[in-house]
Amino acid sequence: MVSQITEGIKIMVETFYQAEESNAIYSDFLFAYRISIENLSEHPVKLLNRRWEIFDSVGFKKEVAGPGVVGEQPVLEPREIYRYVSACQLKSEIGKMNGRYQFQDKYNNRLFDVIIPTFELIVPAKLN
Repeated sequence: MVSQITEGIKIMVETFYQAEESNAIYSDFLFAYRISIENLSEHPVKLLNRRWEIFDSVGFKKEVAGPGVVGEQPVLEPREIYRYVSACQLKSEIGKMNGRYQFQDKYNNRLFDVIIPTFELIVPAKLN
């Protein structure tokens, strides 16, 4: 698990290789990731947007951006944690992701970015 705190928002990431949904013969590897977002600040915050950079070991790079996460734009009260699970498909057995969330401080409407730390996507057999 990797984690990082930016502007009072803690991001934690866990990854899971989805062997049953992958097919190595066709270079199709699916990874799930669980994100936990904890509001350590004194004010409620709203997650507005996300931007991801996705890389694999065969040179593929993809950027994904849009409103919210998994169809939601959650508001987190101080000390509240929001969790979601999503997935990423790669053409190789090794990759990584990182990105940013854009939040709004609900107290003063200030917009700010929160770093999503780089996390690795690796087929477990490659770790041996």
